[in-house]
Amino acid sequence: MTVKLAVHHVTEYTYEDAVEWAYHAACLVPRDTPWQQVSGWQLGITPLPDGWGIEGLELDSAELARHLRRDPWGNRHFSFGHARMHEKLVVDSRFVAELRERPAPDPASGPDWESVALGLRYRAGRALQEADEFALASAYAAPDEALAAYARRAFSGRRTLAAGGLSLMRQIHADLRYLPQSTTVATRAGDALAQRSGVCQDFAHVFIAACRSLGLAARYVSGYLLTRPPEGVPKLVGADASHAWAELWCPEQGWLALDPTNAVPAGLDHVTLAWGRDYDDVAPLRGVLRGGGVAMLRVAVTVEPWLSGESAPLAPSA
Repeated sequence: MTVKLAVHHVTEYTYEDAVEWAYHAACLVPRDTPWQQVSGWQLGITPLPDGWGIEGLELDSAELARHLRRDPWGNRHFSFGHARMHEKLVVDSRFVAELRERPAPDPASGPDWESVALGLRYRAGRALQEADEFALASAYAAPDEALAAYARRAFSGRRTLAAGGLSLMRQIHADLRYLPQSTTVATRAGDALAQRSGVCQDFAHVFIAACRSLGLAARYVSGYLLTRPPEGVPKLVGADASHAWAELWCPEQGWLALDPTNAVPAGLDHVTLAWGRDYDDVAPLRGVLRGGGVAMLRVAVTVEPWLSGESAPLAPSA
């Protein structure tokens, strides 16, 4: 089974005072994976960044590709700057993603979690593997004793890694309250667990840090989620938001994509943007600027089924 989803993500900053100079870095380029193929990506930035072509002309794929760089995990980033006065910044990203069903985590198969943790321990002569760095601490998902104790409730006995991961996903969903504005982008996993609330970013960080506290490898995935309103209620444009979930490394089943915010494995509703050790590696947009005063931020994300016959631009290569 496959589905096509159209994603539209707009970030708008309106500044109290004019910005004199600004430099931004972004992670907004969706990636191709075995379960996701991106058939189009358009980027609009207003005002047009310095050195990004001619004002008033749309950037083509070759022009966009010139500004992209890859990080160690294969995500594509870009940076841009303005050395002129402006009072508003708008970054508009849109694309179409074709999603295939990925294998569901099988709790009855695979190794037990303790043997996986043992295999991830460093020892002389062991070849490095992809999962190794995702078992280490990172800024927002660092192991600690409280997180380890919390994780052991899910990873009890010698249950399989997949069974433990699914149990931890459901445990976080039950124990933490989804509460917007109860945390910030700088909230760490231990703090989110202690206050028992947060948003999808915090749910993912708690899952990742809890797994790392037991010596397991887990990574942070940023993306988008197709949300469906109750029957008979129209879907509001812009009602969706950026989303985040986690992936747990299982030697036999690969990366198990688990969404603790919704207590479901990631599926045909989950559009992958990028992955890293935690949010800090894949923040959608960040920057430094001179001037501006207080900034008002507006983010609108719309994820909808793509209708056959709609045009989709070619994605830039890099």
